[in-house]
Amino acid sequence: MAAQSRTLILLKPDAVQRGLIGTIISLIEQRGLKIVGLKLIQIDDALARRHYAAHVDKPFFPGLHKFITSSPVVALAVQGVNAVEVMRQIAGATDPSKAAPGTIRANFGLSIGMNIIHGSDSAESAAQELALYFRPNEIIDWQRDADAWIIET
Repeated sequence: MAAQSRTLILLKPDAVQRGLIGTIISLIEQRGLKIVGLKLIQIDDALARRHYAAHVDKPFFPGLHKFITSSPVVALAVQGVNAVEVMRQIAGATDPSKAAPGTIRANFGLSIGMNIIHGSDSAESAAQELALYFRPNEIIDWQRDADAWIIET
């Protein structure tokens, strides 16, 4: 079976408030990726600062911080072949007006500030971000029978 990887996906406060959780998870699963961790959480100040550490000193951080802590988010650990790259394709460009048709951001977003979804941008970021949101025992390594019809061996 082809090598699989994992990535962190956050369904941001706007996705939760708009009732898009099920729709977005469905799109992820329809693509062939597998959910191996899932939780609804309220991001607090400390987690927001750890997650966005590279942006804390940037002028846009206060608005980002206010938004990401404003309402619950859904944290997903997603697994599949090239999971980071595939999820970035599914999500679309950060600016919804520049996202490819059919992507999550093109379909549901209107602004960069409220763009529905976060996805890790590299394997290294995925490992770090997954560790922020999930303890090791919260990511379940399980066998999906449909993988034989999704993943080339």
